[in-house]
Amino acid sequence: MTASIVKFYQTGTHTVGNRLLDPSQRSVQADMRRTNSLNSGHRACQGCGEALGARYAIDAAMMATDNQLIAANATGCLEVFSTPYPETSWQIPWIHSLFGNTAAVATGIAAALRVKGRQDVRVVAQGGDGGTTDIGFGCLSGMFERNDDVLYICYDNEAYMNTGVQRSSATPGAARTATTPAVGTEPGNVFGQGKNLPLIAMAHEIPYVATAIVSELRDLEAKVKRAMEIRGARYIHVFVPCPLGWGTNSWDTIRIARLAKETGIFPVIEAEHGELTGVSKIRRQLPVEDYLKPQKRFAHLFAPVLNTAAIDRIQALADRNIRRFGLIDATTGMGD
Repeated sequence: MTASIVKFYQTGTHTVGNRLLDPSQRSVQADMRRTNSLNSGHRACQGCGEALGARYAIDAAMMATDNQLIAANATGCLEVFSTPYPETSWQIPWIHSLFGNTAAVATGIAAALRVKGRQDVRVVAQGGDGGTTDIGFGCLSGMFERNDDVLYICYDNEAYMNTGVQRSSATPGAARTATTPAVGTEPGNVFGQGKNLPLIAMAHEIPYVATAIVSELRDLEAKVKRAMEIRGARYIHVFVPCPLGWGTNSWDTIRIARLAKETGIFPVIEAEHGELTGVSKIRRQLPVEDYLKPQKRFAHLFAPVLNTAAIDRIQALADRNIRRFGLIDATTGMGD
């Protein structure tokens, strides 16, 4: 009888575990010492990109700080689904702030630790795009300006999902929300409005700025680790698809995140002191239609008639990202 070799999976795949690798090469999520900072019992929707992003990021931060971490959390989806009174799914020192003052609360925690001489304990602030780009924008800018020793993580699902899917300043053009309905001559959200927080953070010239997507776990973990090696203000903007608000299948969250990168819709970058230091290249450029079609919030662009004007505008924005950040190798037309 001929023996056959059992092939489990390739070590270069997107598989979270990769437990066949040497322990030093495994992701934090494959390490038995991970803290499971965001544990079972939360009420996130199936396929919630924010729940994935928060667990990955905070577990990585805990690993990087030898479990010496305090988190401040803005009001929003992450806070609501993880801490239904009187319960909590957090297994770390965690404090709930108001919608708009998370950066200020985290700054206060960092200041108190400095007064106590506790250089070993680090501080993370976290919130959604509403609490970051809108309501908490002033406090966040102040944190950047003072260069407070806080890592702020924004989990961007591009709308106020917790209160009924209303538009935020991170909502993309043409997207349908409860406050930008698919009606009129230009249905959906207005083009040319909103804020690009990673670029605004870079303009503050803080020590570290990065963007990440939940489909690239190792990249996200590496960026959190890098951020924890630096003192001062740091900002990581994580792209987190929302099945409920975007009208996508719960099992498509990782695919949608990957499509956002491969179309150029969401550039994955790093910067230090205002200078671009790293770019995650597009492997194979795809048209924006591949990203838009699986999402019901963009369904009005394809039926009852094809809205080529709006789709072309979205493609132009993706192409601008590709040019601005060098997401495709100019000589080969491909990413790394």
